[in-house]
Amino acid sequence: MIMNVFCSASGFPRLLYLFIVLLMPLWTGCQHPTAHRAKADKHAEEKISRVSEELFGRRDELDIVPPRDALRRILLTEQQLQNVGPESVGLDQLEPVPLWPEPPQAAEDTGDVGERYAEGLELNLLQSLAVGAMNNREYQTRKEDIYRAALSLDLEEFQFQNTFQGAFESVITEDRSDDENTRGVVNSLSLGAGRVLTTGAELSARLSLDLVKLLTLDRDSAYGILADVTVAIPLLRGSRRAIVMEPLTQAERNLMYAMYSFEHFKRSFAVRVANDYYSVLQQLDQVRNAEENYRRLELSSQRSRRLADAGRLPEIQVDQGTQEELRARDRWLNAQASYERSLDQFKVSLGLPGDAHIQLDDKDMQALKDLYPALPERVASQSESALIDTALTRRMDMQVAVGRVYDAQRAVVVAADALRWDARLTGTGRAGEQRSLASASQGDATFRPDDGVYSAGLEVDAPWSRRAERNAYRDSFIQLERQIRDVAELEDQIKLDVRDRLRTLKLALDSIEIQENAVVLARRRVDSTEQFLQAGRAQIRDVLEAQEAFISAQNSLTAARVSFRVAWLELQRDLGILEINEQGILTDMP
Repeated sequence: MIMNVFCSASGFPRLLYLFIVLLMPLWTGCQHPTAHRAKADKHAEEKISRVSEELFGRRDELDIVPPRDALRRILLTEQQLQNVGPESVGLDQLEPVPLWPEPPQAAEDTGDVGERYAEGLELNLLQSLAVGAMNNREYQTRKEDIYRAALSLDLEEFQFQNTFQGAFESVITEDRSDDENTRGVVNSLSLGAGRVLTTGAELSARLSLDLVKLLTLDRDSAYGILADVTVAIPLLRGSRRAIVMEPLTQAERNLMYAMYSFEHFKRSFAVRVANDYYSVLQQLDQVRNAEENYRRLELSSQRSRRLADAGRLPEIQVDQGTQEELRARDRWLNAQASYERSLDQFKVSLGLPGDAHIQLDDKDMQALKDLYPALPERVASQSESALIDTALTRRMDMQVAVGRVYDAQRAVVVAADALRWDARLTGTGRAGEQRSLASASQGDATFRPDDGVYSAGLEVDAPWSRRAERNAYRDSFIQLERQIRDVAELEDQIKLDVRDRLRTLKLALDSIEIQENAVVLARRRVDSTEQFLQAGRAQIRDVLEAQEAFISAQNSLTAARVSFRVAWLELQRDLGILEINEQGILTDMP
């Protein structure tokens, strides 16, 4: 009915009606939500790539959508692991709720990957780093932080772009306030545009079109057209470009901070994975040493029994050997439990199910045994002071902390600006007329700018009370002092970390040399005491002590090698020179 009235209106320009029909799909927001999400992704990814190139000289592509063929899902499915349901698997596995805006997406085909992992999976260190970067939940959250900062930047940039508004309204009204009832249809179209300039000036324009059709009395109809323009220019408070652009400036810096923080997190995460990886292998090495020790004590106990049966060894020494054998078996079982516990924790730290069938490749541990470490030349050739200078310059968390001080300084400037007088120049222009049911009989409105109404004025808001602004200004200095203290605290912590890592490296080097000699001596002592025992020139206690010293030396040697490797990675991280590629893998490793 409304459209029929619309089309039959006398004097209504057909071209304007066509214009309204063409604009209607844009007003209704007919784009599918998937298209809006894709557009948001495009804008965010462009900003991330641009900032990444400015900061690191490369255009990183950040994908925050978890892969549907991730290792966690494969293990849950192919190894038939327990889970609470689709909530544990992935977004595309969820049952859509009512009015869900996007169609569910099917999981990608994983090919024969499941066949390779169904029985079990073996990971080396490089694979563990890549798996952690893809499946670790904190890693994913850090990437999302960058994405959210990019979306915030996109919104702040939009504040300084041309904005458009449009609305259409069609209302049927019946007026019974007088003797003659009046009933009619009012169709209104409003189009507007606005922009905020970097000087703080606000510009806005609006065009209103009305079509009124009376359904009673003489059934008059008329259309109205009204255009108005408004300009507001700040003179004092909020008139400086730096003040107006501050939200955009901070949003840009927040994205920069998010990327710096992510780079620092990637380095810390890689070191943490490497540390946990070597710790698991160290536990496995202790299991093997404990088992070897138990087997030796088992044989020793059997030999002592034969010597006792031959009258060559007191029974009390046989009991000592048996007791130590039982104690060695208990240590072996405890070492096995500790290894399994650390392996489960490592799997969870990678973002994988703790009950997944996964083993670690111990070739990386063998590589530590075959490599005699030395302090790398780029560290050994520099003084402690030079290394600390490198850390203070290269550490990305320090760059963020220093940047926060600059942000706090700008916040003081913004707070000070809010204390000033609020004065604005305003200007308005208005031409044309609107139409309603009461004015439908007046005929069509005319649009003549030379007959418009124009005004200009000065608005002044005297600062009679600035208590809130005053307190905010004082608080901005407190926040600045806090940021300065944060920089000082981080600076001291960096110095402490570098000095501590150097001490750990040098200590591990000395410990490796000592423990290698200790292993050789302990093995020689085990062999000699067993021979002396056979000859009746030693007691079983001597054999037991030699065995205990041997396993202790083996474990200490492994610990020293792991400590050196991890300390070197930690020193590179603390110096800010540890390089991590896009897959989260350490580039200093083959």
